[in-house]
Amino acid sequence: MNTEMIRAGIPILEKNLFLNSAGASIPSVEVNKVILSYLEEELELGGYALQFKSEDLFKAFYSEIARLINCSPENIAFASSATDAYGKALSSIPFEKDDVILTSDDDYVSNFFQFINLRDRYGLRVLRMPLLDNGDLNLSAIQELIKKEKPKLVALAHIPTNSGLIQDVEAVGNMCKEENSIYLVDACQSVGQIVVDVQKLQCDFLSVTGRKFMRGPRGTGFLYVSDRMLEAGYRSITMDGGGALWTEAMTYQLESSAKRFELWEKPYGLFLGFTEAVRYINHIGIAKIEDYNQVIASRLRENLNNIKGVNLLDRGSRHSNILTFRKEDVSQEKCQNHFQKNGLICGIGSRNHAVIDYDKKGITWLVRLSPHYFNTIDEMDRVAQIIEDL
Repeated sequence: MNTEMIRAGIPILEKNLFLNSAGASIPSVEVNKVILSYLEEELELGGYALQFKSEDLFKAFYSEIARLINCSPENIAFASSATDAYGKALSSIPFEKDDVILTSDDDYVSNFFQFINLRDRYGLRVLRMPLLDNGDLNLSAIQELIKKEKPKLVALAHIPTNSGLIQDVEAVGNMCKEENSIYLVDACQSVGQIVVDVQKLQCDFLSVTGRKFMRGPRGTGFLYVSDRMLEAGYRSITMDGGGALWTEAMTYQLESSAKRFELWEKPYGLFLGFTEAVRYINHIGIAKIEDYNQVIASRLRENLNNIKGVNLLDRGSRHSNILTFRKEDVSQEKCQNHFQKNGLICGIGSRNHAVIDYDKKGITWLVRLSPHYFNTIDEMDRVAQIIEDL
């Protein structure tokens, strides 16, 4: 991997140590050029005229995403964020009173908001998966729970936003298939960081944002919808003319592909910018990205382990490029000021982002570092020195 060439398209790296790809990563200069070019041409032609002229360009979005996660372009729908995609998937499921949603302690805050709303509206039960002492999923206990409770939906975050833990979504997918439960995977922190193959996961839905490890523009994302869900007629509550054809006063013809989950109105400049970001990942190769990411994350984790007073907070047996920690007797304000002074851009998480996990750890805030393939080994050492100097 030519890290030097990759970094040349990221001006912020000239003066900063950027380790916040789990929050909002930095798009390449090429992505910005595509967006600006579209917006400039829109000034000349008008929105509709340019949209119709660009129809062939838009097709590349679906094929590039399909190539990345191993599916058909027909299984992909554009979304404005991971939460948008997730909500559309949830809204398509015909829940009834006493149905069970099975999720994990580490699912995202907005996912839990939607579970709570569904519970209150329909009288659902929301259960959480049992864990091993090290934080991994207790797969044998989960299998027993799925057999006993027969959940309508199993919803699991691949990589939580609050932790470097990688959860075994593939094993849970096998269980869901055996019991015919609908399986929704939140992959907003994993796609673009590690290899994600929806055929191996056997998920029915997979939600992703563009702004994190995919290095796409903000306001973008996508939803994967399995053939099983499409053939069964699942569709979002929030439909418009982009997802169906109105045929009679009270009937419509549903779009055959996952585009039924899209809205007709899209930010087409961002749409094309996101396409360029995915094309860039595919050009490098997601397997190469994952391999390199493991190298730099391991170096950073090793460095932090050797600093007196640093407590790494990530649980589980397999870790991602998200590293969370606290340093003894150092306040949140001191961390933020010190990092800003030294040009270290990273995340500070608070309890209201993941109350279950934070309460178990007995903390109210943490530092989150999330390097990506444009970072270097040297930067991992420099970051460690900044933290040691706290």
